[in-house]
Amino acid sequence: MTDQSNTDAPDAALRADIRRLGTLLGEALVRQEGSELLAEVEEVRALVRTDSATAAQRLAALDVATGTKLGRAFSTYFHLANVTEQVHRARELRAARAVTGGWLRETAELIRKAGTSAADIDAAVRRLAIRPVFTAHPTEAARRSILVKQRALADTLDAEAAERALGGGADTAAYDRRLAELIDLLWQTDELRLTRPEPTDEARNAIYYLTELYANAAPRVLADLHDTLADLGAEVPVTAQPFTFGTWIGGDRDGNPYVTPEVTANVLRLQHEYGIRAAEHAMDGLVSDLSLSARHAHLSEPLAASLDADLAALPELPARFRRVNAEEPYRLKARCIKQKLANTRARLAARRPHEPGRDYLGTAEYVADLELIRTSLAEHDGALIADGRVADAIRAAQAFGLQLATMDVREHSEKHHAVLAQLYRAVGEVDYASLDRPARTELLVAELAGRRPLSTPDVALDEAERRTYDVFATIREMQDTFGPKVIESYIVSMTHGVDDLLAAVVLARENGLVNVHSGHSRLDFVPLLETVHELKPAGELLDAWLSIPAYRKIVAARGDVQEIMLGYSDSNKEAGIASSQWSIHQAQRAMRDAAAKHGVTLRLFHGRGGTVGRGGGPTHEAILAQPYGTLDGSIKVTEQGEVISDKYTLPALARENLELTVSAVLQATLLHTEPRQPATELAVWDSVMDTVAGAAESAYRNLVEHPRLPDYFWACTPTALLGSLNIGSRPSKRPNTDAGLDGLRAIPWVFGWTQTRQIVPGWYGVGSGLAAANAAGLTDTLRAMYQRWQFFRTFISNVEMMLAKTDLSIARRYVDALVPDELRHFADQIETEYASTVREVLAITGEAHLLDAQPVLRRTLEVRDTYLEPLHHLQVSLLSKYAAAGGADAGDEALQRALLSTVNGIAAGLRNTG
Repeated sequence: MTDQSNTDAPDAALRADIRRLGTLLGEALVRQEGSELLAEVEEVRALVRTDSATAAQRLAALDVATGTKLGRAFSTYFHLANVTEQVHRARELRAARAVTGGWLRETAELIRKAGTSAADIDAAVRRLAIRPVFTAHPTEAARRSILVKQRALADTLDAEAAERALGGGADTAAYDRRLAELIDLLWQTDELRLTRPEPTDEARNAIYYLTELYANAAPRVLADLHDTLADLGAEVPVTAQPFTFGTWIGGDRDGNPYVTPEVTANVLRLQHEYGIRAAEHAMDGLVSDLSLSARHAHLSEPLAASLDADLAALPELPARFRRVNAEEPYRLKARCIKQKLANTRARLAARRPHEPGRDYLGTAEYVADLELIRTSLAEHDGALIADGRVADAIRAAQAFGLQLATMDVREHSEKHHAVLAQLYRAVGEVDYASLDRPARTELLVAELAGRRPLSTPDVALDEAERRTYDVFATIREMQDTFGPKVIESYIVSMTHGVDDLLAAVVLARENGLVNVHSGHSRLDFVPLLETVHELKPAGELLDAWLSIPAYRKIVAARGDVQEIMLGYSDSNKEAGIASSQWSIHQAQRAMRDAAAKHGVTLRLFHGRGGTVGRGGGPTHEAILAQPYGTLDGSIKVTEQGEVISDKYTLPALARENLELTVSAVLQATLLHTEPRQPATELAVWDSVMDTVAGAAESAYRNLVEHPRLPDYFWACTPTALLGSLNIGSRPSKRPNTDAGLDGLRAIPWVFGWTQTRQIVPGWYGVGSGLAAANAAGLTDTLRAMYQRWQFFRTFISNVEMMLAKTDLSIARRYVDALVPDELRHFADQIETEYASTVREVLAITGEAHLLDAQPVLRRTLEVRDTYLEPLHHLQVSLLSKYAAAGGADAGDEALQRALLSTVNGIAAGLRNTG
């Protein structure tokens, strides 16, 4: 099973490795299943190239058992191709870094050429607060067991390359033996999850990546940032926090009944277990390094006093260490720190109270101990030692904390109102549930300004409302147990008005998290603006919140920073990609101005998914495409599903992606503080985008609001099977919704279109929008926008990528086999808009074909299509059989598993699920 592509291509080395693994896979198929399966695979591949219709007929005639094996064979090929591409991408990045010095060095050159002063650089660096936030949004179809095998394959390929680079060649036979072993393991590993993961399972998945980042990529990027900025004359304190990590796992309650207050607490304890172990591992390195003798190295008085206090407070520290390290004070202090970390772990497991001096309450105390060591070394001829592994340990601790990631808690706005309705009913003052939005706002403003408690500890609440209310008590308990950094933000989903945010603030006040009169707040309150309806008045909403004196005091208590989260997925699902992207861009501008009016720093949280249809795309370009002044050092971005494994599985890729993000934020903070275009020109471009977005949204709504579109969508896509993949704990549909599209979450919405290669969320309507602008005589303006406006260029580039991944000839297979005649006009409508969008995009880019400017990527997609097509044909055939058998009601487990194997394979081949 080999890739027969051109060996003279620029990516010949990559193709050679893919062919090699393909050959090993073919041998594995023979070993595991017999030569008949390999012959079947090769026959189908040959047919796809020469006679697609015959290939489809051949696959339709297969029995379910053979079809399952064939689907798994092609899926396994994609897993092998994916990991090989990652390995080669990592090698290319390492080679490029040797020449250019990396993204941070390139950004430093831009800053130097701009003549930015060291003082301005220093001030900007102190404002850096970048936070990738790992979420459990279910878009990673591959099991952890599969991903671990892929990592082992990558390590084996890298080890062979490293051995060969030494000049003596490599034992190819031995490496082939190990690769073959791993491929056999892949084949014998079930790619499907037997059960739906629980939130704690999802937390363990994130912890795997976070601990890898802690040990490898993050300290290197932080050290590179320090060195790069030092070359520019800026001083970055070793205790700075230019980036940290966040998580929603265990805290995201919106639509997930399995995330209870107890789950939140359990996930945080789990994170601390692994976070403290990561810190202990770092301390092992310091214990090994810090062998400085008191006969040759001095230590500061504060460090000496701290060491004496530790030895007195830690009688359990083994006597052997006290004896053998008696004249090695730095090493002895490192052993004391490690003992306090172990005590912290034991205390949290036993749920005992903090013991000052014997364990740590939060990261600050741990960092303070490390800083004593570093400062003493720096003051006593040990500057190089201080700036080496000790500084790395401090930077890693600041980035991850003892908790690995700071948890956000999220809940739907209506849940808070439901609790308040019961609280107000209990005090007998007002029928809260009957109030309209303005009346609720007036009531809640008065409530916040007052001093009385609205509730009592034993207030009677229904079960669902009790769980919502108790989350706030859990937050307070977790902060008391783990420190204030463990949970910092409370996010309100579906924030439609001022009252939605205030409702959450009132409930937090009832649980002791907020005191307006003393100017105290333990939480940031974050509205999530998810649809175009909320994005359009975003500036007005922010102005209204900040104009409420009580709420303004809360923002002041949080450092005069207001975080706003922008939802990409739901706005796209509601209005299409053009309207969604443009509304988000305009909302950022309006909120920038509103925040400035109130003297508040705006921190934007971008809720981006993996696919372009959910806000995905290259992070570096997306950051640089933000409006000027909206990014002043601080930004949060979600990382989810297959994006996490793609970015962070290999240390070299993890380092690259972190550095890309940091360099883009640094560049935007220092060099994009003013408009890049004259105001008059930007006003013209805005008007053009209004035209494009308006016409695009009309075309999109004309499709998705048709009453029969749900019938078409469910008929021709495998979306109904998504829940059976068991890829996430959260249900795919919102509660209390029917079988239509309104209640369907954005992930399964994108999933269905992607599996069938229609990919409507990634491009639909853009052709109509651009055509409307051209019809208005704006052709030259569109081309100028593409050349000189980063936002528009990034937008068109992402749409072009989705058009290239779309394959409507494949989509027609699904339609012809699965969709009733009276619904096939939707496919005609989609094909017409696709042709228009391709035509309009090419007219702007000046290319003859999609991705002409990215030939390697285009060729990669073409090669992948050769292997994807059999999976699509097989899926169509199995869907037909599934429907004929009665679908899920038929209980045909073998047929369902066969279908799910094709879903996995297509997801792997396209490199995304939803």
